[in-house]
Amino acid sequence: MADLTTTYLGLKLKNPLVASASPLSKKVEGVQRLEEAGISAVVMYSLFEEQIVHESQALDHYLTRGSESFAEALTYFPDLERYNVGPESYLELIYRIKKAVRIPVIGSLNGISTGGWINYAKRIEEAGADALELNIYYVPTDPKLTGQELEQTYVQLVRDVRSQISIPLAVKLSPYFSALPNMAAQLAEAGANGLVLFNRFYQPDLDIESLEVVPNLVLSTSDELRLPLRWVAILYGRIKADLALSSGVHSATDVVKALMAGANVAMTTSELLAKGIGRATEILSDLNNWLDEFEYTSVQQMIGSMSHKAVAEPAAFERANYMKALQSFDNRIHW
Repeated sequence: MADLTTTYLGLKLKNPLVASASPLSKKVEGVQRLEEAGISAVVMYSLFEEQIVHESQALDHYLTRGSESFAEALTYFPDLERYNVGPESYLELIYRIKKAVRIPVIGSLNGISTGGWINYAKRIEEAGADALELNIYYVPTDPKLTGQELEQTYVQLVRDVRSQISIPLAVKLSPYFSALPNMAAQLAEAGANGLVLFNRFYQPDLDIESLEVVPNLVLSTSDELRLPLRWVAILYGRIKADLALSSGVHSATDVVKALMAGANVAMTTSELLAKGIGRATEILSDLNNWLDEFEYTSVQQMIGSMSHKAVAEPAAFERANYMKALQSFDNRIHW
């Protein structure tokens, strides 16, 4: 049987299949089940900047109101037994999960601006997280905001979070940068130990009867693997950071492709949500069988073996591939 071990963010993992951020990590039992199914590490569901800011403002409101209303207000606090502080619950959950499982647990912060909320990066580390994933989710709508200004916002945020923690830091990116390799290099230089490709921006839908913009969550398919696959292959060996491929990982074949492109790990969520946590066991079994069939002794042998740097025709990842794809349909048309 082949050696499935890999490393990601300096963590030695028993295999390359990682559970990305999802509701499956909202309970200790969920993470225990993921571990039992063979998952090698878990990224916690995200703690959002807005949650932290909201709770801080709410608490400040209560304390300020108390000091203005009562002479004895220096000792006045709201009833914290009934006051559900989301960020605090998140930290407590990380602590409890770390006590319950042996696999690495990666905390997740989701935000865009720098500020006091990033102090929670340190608190996530103190709660026991083995690493932190910074999920930068921002949709620019201001026509006056330049690409350079947006990139600098990302880089500064990574620097600021890096200064808060000593554990490894991964940054989850979107593919919407005009010069993605340069952006990746800037983030690595700012302190990112790993990059996760890519963040799936959930697209809103329109309710044409109620005339409302409504959220619409659609799980990924294997077809979505191609975009991160391309960029992992291009970035492999060119930046000083580990690579995780996320989006479109639904089978052992998808995992193999991710590794061959250059990813240290393949992250999955949609497949587990759609077919159950036990699906991870099947994927890992299929991966073992594939490695044996093609006489691989370890996953390390394949990492980067089909990257931009390694393939005979690197142009296949570039513009030339566009022309080939179009030409492939020429013989399918029945005139």
